[in-house]
Amino acid sequence: MNKAFVEPAASDDASLAERGGAAAQNVMVVGVGGQGVLLISKALALIGQKQGFQVKQSEVHGMAKRGGVVFSHVRFGAQVWSPTIAKGEADALIALEWAEGLRWLDYLRPDSGLFIADTRRIVPPFSCRDRRVDAATQYARETPAEVAGKVAESYALDATTIAVELGEPRAANTVLLGVYSTVTTYPPEDWLATLDALAPAKTRAINHKAFEAGRAWTEAVRADSAPRFAPADPAARAPRRAAAVVEIDEAWCKGCDICVKLCPERCLALTPRQVATVRRPEACTGCGVCEWLCPDFAVSVRAAAREAEVA
Repeated sequence: MNKAFVEPAASDDASLAERGGAAAQNVMVVGVGGQGVLLISKALALIGQKQGFQVKQSEVHGMAKRGGVVFSHVRFGAQVWSPTIAKGEADALIALEWAEGLRWLDYLRPDSGLFIADTRRIVPPFSCRDRRVDAATQYARETPAEVAGKVAESYALDATTIAVELGEPRAANTVLLGVYSTVTTYPPEDWLATLDALAPAKTRAINHKAFEAGRAWTEAVRADSAPRFAPADPAARAPRRAAAVVEIDEAWCKGCDICVKLCPERCLALTPRQVATVRRPEACTGCGVCEWLCPDFAVSVRAAAREAEVA
């Protein structure tokens, strides 16, 4: 477990209390390795520190490889003692993956907790005991509408698709941060300045777009009094394996052999040029292990169109 403590900026106690600093604010950020959980938690910690709060951050990620569980606790207020959040005491839960959000749901305050989640589903291989294509998986079956009825306030959106449409799927975390920013009193320019301080210069433009997209989505559903969650996915009740297509960018592949060694179905192999290739496409079950463990983002897995859909 890694812990971070940030000294508060100079500020008098009265001004802190006026801004709601008398009681610590607790935010949990959860997801899987590679999604950017730590960027969000660092942004929360930094913007809290800039407001003059005392901040403590606790995270577990040291043993988490890409695709493994990652979570972070962020607490800020006039005075903060513990770096961790107890069950039932989180003011907000930001989930970058749907099942991870459900797993940590009991950490939210039952009467006032805010739930923000990407509806993206990353189905782990161990939930697919039946390896046949089209077999049912053991992935979580709760829908956004059902979760909305269990928490005080919730926003569930397909942040990953929003980020993909902007040209960078890895910016889904910033989309969610944009959603969270709408429930705070901090102006958007403060959030953007915080992102600029943390993210590489070459990613600033896309982070700004993703952040604004998250804010725009939230303001739109509020203005229309629309449900604050994405439409129910018909497959959510009984998630099933689907035929998949694996694509490998040869220019990005460095031949590390990770995807080849860890593919459950032994679909992949290295060519004589030490580049990964799909050797047995018919055996692929679309589990996504190769995509999530590739350190160079050279592998992508997408569902194959069924013949009926193509027709």
